[in-house]
Amino acid sequence: MAHPKRKTSKTRRDKRRTHVKASMPTFSICKETGEGHLRHRAYYVDGNLYYRGKLLVEAND
Repeated sequence: MAHPKRKTSKTRRDKRRTHVKASMPTFSICKETGEGHLRHRAYYVDGNLYYRGKLLVEAND
């Protein structure tokens, strides 16, 4: 296996990693409830569980 001849410096390592950046997750507004939520995730509104604008589980009141 190939081995590095010299240790990679912290500066050189960090320069390579500058292109890797965290991006903001896509945020959507539900047409049924008007609430904001993460895409492809179920979300709660007033105790009710929704996914893709459809009621999945109703709250027990």
